[in-house]
Amino acid sequence: MSVSRRAFVQTLGVGGAGLAFARFVPGDSGVLEAVLAAADATPLLLHNNENPVGPSRAAVEAMRGIIGATAAPVGRYPTNKATLIKSLATKHDVSQDNVMVACGSTELLRIAVQVFTSKSSPLVTGAPTYEECTGYAQLIQTPVQAVKLEDRLRLDLAAMAAASSGAGLVYINNPNNPTATIQPASAIDGFISEVLKASPKTTILVDEAYHDYVTDPAHKSQIPLAVQNPRVIVARTFSKAYGMAGLRIGYVIAHPDALKVMKKWEATAAMSVLSMGAAIASISDQAHIPAEVKRNTEARQFTLDWFKKAGFDATDSQANFIFVNTKRPAAAFRDACRANGVLVGRDFPPLAQTHARISIGTMEEMRKATEVFGKVLSTATTAAA
Repeated sequence: MSVSRRAFVQTLGVGGAGLAFARFVPGDSGVLEAVLAAADATPLLLHNNENPVGPSRAAVEAMRGIIGATAAPVGRYPTNKATLIKSLATKHDVSQDNVMVACGSTELLRIAVQVFTSKSSPLVTGAPTYEECTGYAQLIQTPVQAVKLEDRLRLDLAAMAAASSGAGLVYINNPNNPTATIQPASAIDGFISEVLKASPKTTILVDEAYHDYVTDPAHKSQIPLAVQNPRVIVARTFSKAYGMAGLRIGYVIAHPDALKVMKKWEATAAMSVLSMGAAIASISDQAHIPAEVKRNTEARQFTLDWFKKAGFDATDSQANFIFVNTKRPAAAFRDACRANGVLVGRDFPPLAQTHARISIGTMEEMRKATEVFGKVLSTATTAAA
């Protein structure tokens, strides 16, 4: 099993680290050294837009509390879903009837495609953008109208509005994955108004997975509109800023009429008692998100500055990843980085011949990663010092 140095220490804690030495060293002093040596060979995971530091301390303690002395609670079906919904409603100042939770936002995006599109009511989306809605639409044979991004690699809202007449669902990822760009609130507001005026039966799904990482004041959530308008749905996730990608919790906030339709496709007991407990605790942890945003912003800016000094343009990132013109195919850049111990993102057509997506790790990880990028891109690291 691959164990990173960071994960090893975080899992054990200070006291646990001492226990580890007491456990490993007397029996075989080489065991711990072997574990830590293996950690040095573990690649930097900058490919899936994950949170490199994981859940908050409150979330971890909540899971430990649920497991308890015998772990009996995890042997039963979860009963804390109602508490999670209540916590989310309080956090966003909405009614509990406005909240639906699921096993990651993936389940909710698929449900939205399932219930709001058909063979005669297509999906309208950006290209490139997060692929989940497109992939599921293709699976159920729903037509997809993919609209190319504008020159600044933001969603082309004017072109998407023109394509949306008669659409069943319009998918807006803001900030957009993989380009890390946003459309400002004024543009999103105008887009929604224009689409619903021309096509009142169309539903607009605004995916705000990276909302917490945005630092541009022009951005705002569409949650206030969603609770009022049954044709607007906002998706959120605990996978990003909350550091719970492996625990699988997502939610949507919408008008009760929209959720009534979506809940017909809701899976029964799909979320674990541990993941919901962690999410409930995370909501109450007021200090976690500001600290995580600060950490990400600093590491993100360091990485953007490095690429700029090295002569490579990146978009104005408002997420926990960046999108860089590496002046070569993403596959070639990715393969070379992998050979040097760094994993970066997959291809994103139609920009796969020029651009690569790089997730933001810790500051230490990004310092190590930029050394690799300098080598791979044949750029002297001193040029970016």
